Amino acid sequence: MKRSVLTRYRTMAYVTAVMLLVLCTCMVFKYGFDTGEDVTLVVSQAHGLLFMVYLVFAFDLGHKARWPFGKLLWVLASGTIPLAAFFVERKVAAEVRPLVEAEPAQEPVSA
Repeated sequence: MKRSVLTRYRTMAYVTAVMLLVLCTCMVFKYGFDTGEDVTLVVSQAHGLLFMVYLVFAFDLGHKARWPFGKLLWVLASGTIPLAAFFVERKVAAEVRPLVEAEPAQEPVSA
């Protein structure tokens, strides 16, 4: 498995987790203090788009790592639980790193 598959997943896991925390904060301000409705709209739409990218990258990683369906579902769902994506990302990276390091390095083809 290429290192880029893991790197893409890790990047999107962090971005999605941070955006979810920002969205939760915006929701508190919107419904708790009746302010920030416009900001909440923008943040929610940005989080939705980024979450879809996260789902694609997580599915790609799970497919290439040959995860069972239950594990794949848990990793996909972790992006919807505040703070869970940070912990799941760390565990997934630790499990997948040996697969990345086990792949032999390809030498460049000279012309």
